[in-house]
Amino acid sequence: MRDLSSLQKILGVPFNDPSFLEHALIHTSYVNENPDAGITSNERLEFLGDAVLGLVSAEALYQKYPDMAEGQMTRFRAALVRREALAAMAKARKIGEFLHLGKGEESGGGRRRPANLASAMEAVIAAIYLDRGLETTRDFIVRSITPELEKIIGHGDSVDYKSDLQELIQAREGQRPEYYLVGTAGPDHDPSFTVEVRFGDHVLGRGSGRSKKAAEVEAARAALEKLPG
Repeated sequence: MRDLSSLQKILGVPFNDPSFLEHALIHTSYVNENPDAGITSNERLEFLGDAVLGLVSAEALYQKYPDMAEGQMTRFRAALVRREALAAMAKARKIGEFLHLGKGEESGGGRRRPANLASAMEAVIAAIYLDRGLETTRDFIVRSITPELEKIIGHGDSVDYKSDLQELIQAREGQRPEYYLVGTAGPDHDPSFTVEVRFGDHVLGRGSGRSKKAAEVEAARAALEKLPG
């Protein structure tokens, strides 16, 4: 097993069983190129870490900002757990330097790829949770998200949900999502528009607003909340 003592120091979390951390750093490309090694990728840990991160982020917003409305908390939480924010957290902790990558992924700049960094960050969160429990994980997440949270709060509602969703879908599917107006209500001077964002026949999210643009933004935000990062 690779010596991960330096990474544990960077994370500020000493592991009882470093194999949890080791597992969090195994990219699927490494598994594919080493089929006889008897190892699995960090994808299951990523799934768990996403759930823990969502819980702790929501809790942090609820406790730190007692006067913040539900809709605003929802938007800020979505911004905290988006891929770019997670990749920035991982980069600050040099997680990319410790990833196990396949040769092709390595040569293609995989250690700097935002998707890889974001996934690894979620997997590391899950590793901490499994090894040290919720309290230590909560402390780690709060320390990690505080700088990003302060930046998001400072920018208000300027999170670009449509761009974030487009980048996510293009990275996964190679195509852009499309927006469809599915309903209009209210008088001419105060209309309400309902929009769905779709990929193919699949509805990713639905949103309403007083303009088509606002409804599209809400649909993108709803889609990002449902989609894994």
